[in-house]
Amino acid sequence: MKTYTFKVVVEPDEGGFHAYCPALRRYGAVTQGSTEEEALRNVNDLVKTIVDELREDGIPLPAASDDEVEVFD
Repeated sequence: MKTYTFKVVVEPDEGGFHAYCPALRRYGAVTQGSTEEEALRNVNDLVKTIVDELREDGIPLPAASDDEVEVFD
């Protein structure tokens, strides 16, 4: 089994925090939360879901570039 590490960004937003994963943004890896911790938890769950769906569908994950993605065997 491989371990994937994705860079995520959490930023303050009106009424809470906005979070996204740059490498998976085109697949919908954007979310929010009332607190920074909640936004981070939400984006973590979303990234896991997207990676699982991409792997199930046989779609390759984005290649590592600009430290957005690291893959460990």
